[in-house]
Amino acid sequence: MTSLPPRAGRRCHNSINPLHSTVYFSPDYDKELAGIGIEDPRAAYFAGRAAALGAVGPSTITATFYNFNHELVARHVPAVWDIASPEDVLAARLRATDSTLRRLLGEETVASDEMAEAAQLALRATEGCTRHARPLYAAHADLPVPEEPHLAYWHAATLLREHRGDGHLMALLDAELDPLEALVSHTATGKGMAPRWIIGTRGWRRADWDAAAARLRERGLLDADGELTAAGTALREAVEDRTDRLDLAPYALLGEADVARLTELARGFLMTALAAGAFPADLTGKG
Repeated sequence: MTSLPPRAGRRCHNSINPLHSTVYFSPDYDKELAGIGIEDPRAAYFAGRAAALGAVGPSTITATFYNFNHELVARHVPAVWDIASPEDVLAARLRATDSTLRRLLGEETVASDEMAEAAQLALRATEGCTRHARPLYAAHADLPVPEEPHLAYWHAATLLREHRGDGHLMALLDAELDPLEALVSHTATGKGMAPRWIIGTRGWRRADWDAAAARLRERGLLDADGELTAAGTALREAVEDRTDRLDLAPYALLGEADVARLTELARGFLMTALAAGAFPADLTGKG
């Protein structure tokens, strides 16, 4: 297996993954899901991300998504499958992906040689992914690869995202961070979603957030001001380092030069999408 510079895989993931995530923040996604009868945004998110698993129940989604309140999931699942089948949801998601990427990146970029190159590199990286103990990755790995390069790139980004995400959950469990403790400690790094977004979208209450913060303080991971202590910083770094190790294979298969090239291409697409307003301005931060 090819050796890589430290955190090269993480840097590549951090450039690829946000463009994948733009679809779930897109009005195009809400429109397409509403068009098949799923009008509640939370139900639409659960259905869209879980549809590759089939018409699963709420516990499967809670387990594989990790940081959502199970009560919120159960409010929408399995009822959402009575509205639309997983196959219809996947088709709607792909239509939303097409229109979102065309809107954010522009037709010239979508049709560019660079997009075709990025799709080829990202798909080759996915050949290093493994299915065992990675349910969300494995489910998406069974889906066909779209023909158009920008959709093939997004499909590959989905595989790489869920492969890393499945491994990340293993690291969180090993660090003994429950779903909300994981969110609170990530937000404390300054890189996670802002608390109001987490509380609003993940189904938690402010009291739940405060209780999780108290547990982290008891472990010496968070200080009285809500900042990570030295021990908390070390734990979060250990979680990310272990996630890197569990997610090394696809990038090692690609090799140093191609990982660097894929990172360069992905970052260019991401900067274009961000400039086009792909995400809410207050999505991240500690406030």
